[in-house]
Parts: sequence; structure tokens; C-alpha cells
Amino acid sequence: MSRSLCALVAVLLMVSCSGGSKNPPRNLDDACSIAGERPEFIKAFKQTERKWGVPVHVQMSTIYYESRYRSDARTPHQFVLGVIPVGRQSSAFGYSQALDGTWDQYRKETGRRGAKRDRIKDASDFIGWYMNKTREKNGISLGDARNQYLAYHEGHAGYARGSHNGKSWLLRTADDVAARANMYQRQLSSCRRYRN
Repeated sequence: MSRSLCALVAVLLMVSCSGGSKNPPRNLDDACSIAGERPEFIKAFKQTERKWGVPVHVQMSTIYYESRYRSDARTPHQFVLGVIPVGRQSSAFGYSQALDGTWDQYRKETGRRGAKRDRIKDASDFIGWYMNKTREKNGISLGDARNQYLAYHEGHAGYARGSHNGKSWLLRTADDVAARANMYQRQLSSCRRYRN
């Protein structure tokens, strides 16, 4: 085998075994495992908590239900007649599943022009910014994972109108968001990797 071919095979092996930082953490049901595998995530969540006041466990649960920690998450394609693709359900993208217009508003208001939805520190900061707007507009505590999620999903005006009340699936998901946030909070309280 030629020298350059050996080098190429070695590089391909390393890349395939590394998993890459674009892949979600392996155990999404264990906040301490996430902290150990992706310390940069926890650093971003803590920074957002200091800046915006949104607890780490609320951010973590929101990202879990929005993207399952996939940096390139997108909504599914829509099809006409079941076979002809006509685009995606929405422009939601990245860890936080922020819509194009809302992301543009965030970047303009915060001055973070270079922020990217597939970068965890930017997605986390976006969640902090958005949930603070929710507190201001809808009076929802930053620690209230359930109602913050409902407003996150429906938008501030939709939440104020009560649009979520007619969506039993969304109410169940919001309950799950709150339960996961509580689980993450318990796990982080005894996690040495998180406290360091």
C-alpha cells in the first residue's frame, strides 16, 4: 500500500472513530454523563445562566425536546400527494430550533451578528434571551420549565392567547419538559463534573 493511501486510511479511521462533536452526547438521560462527555455544553449553559438567569437544567431540557442535542436538527419535509417534496414544515434549525425571523431578531438585539444556530454557546444564549422576553411579556418565571416551553413553542403572543390549551400533545410534551428538567436538576446536584 502506498504511503499516501496509508495516511488517508489512518485519517478516515480516526474521523470515523471520534464520533465528532456534531453528534449528540451518548446518554441524554444523564446530565452528569452529558457534562463529562461535552464540558463545552455545560460551560455554555452556565454562562447563559449567569448572563440571563435561566437555570442550566431548564436549558438542557428545552434543547433535549427541541433537537435531541443535534446541531443540524431541522423540521421534517412536507410532501404534496405524499411524494413531491415542497420544503420543510418551518425554518427551525439547530440545537434551539430557532426560526429564521426570531434568530435574526436575537442577533440584531444582542449584537451577536456572527451567532450560529448549530453552535451550542449561541443556541444556549438564544434560549436565555428568549426566555427573558417570555418573563417580561408573559410573566413566566425563568425556572418554570413547563410554561417557558409552552411560550417557546407557541411564541409570546400565542401563549398569551392560550393557543397551547387546545393542543393536548403539546401540553403532554410540556409536562415531559418539566419532568426532564427536574431530573437533570437532581442529577447535576450530585455531579462532580458539573460542579468543577
